[in-house]
Amino acid sequence: MKLLRVIFVPVLSVLDLVLMLTMWLVIIRALISWVEPNPYNPIVRTLRQITDPLLRPLQKLQWRLFRRPLPVDLSPLFAVLIIFMLRVFLAQLRLAILY
Repeated sequence: MKLLRVIFVPVLSVLDLVLMLTMWLVIIRALISWVEPNPYNPIVRTLRQITDPLLRPLQKLQWRLFRRPLPVDLSPLFAVLIIFMLRVFLAQLRLAILY
């Protein structure tokens, strides 16, 4: 059991950190999209390259759910909710391993 703690707790902590950073990148992308950013800006391009693989499937899912274009893209909201649920699951798993 001690081996599980030594191996999995740091791995779960790193996964939690990656999920938190991804969540913030999605939030920043959603906020930046409100101001019509320059698509050739290197920061905007990098942000899109990082978040597009996560948001594209959710955009397709949104299209299938509502069957029409919505005035607002809800995929960042879905992504943040999914990431939040994964972080809660990882926190509970880490607590279960520790105790």
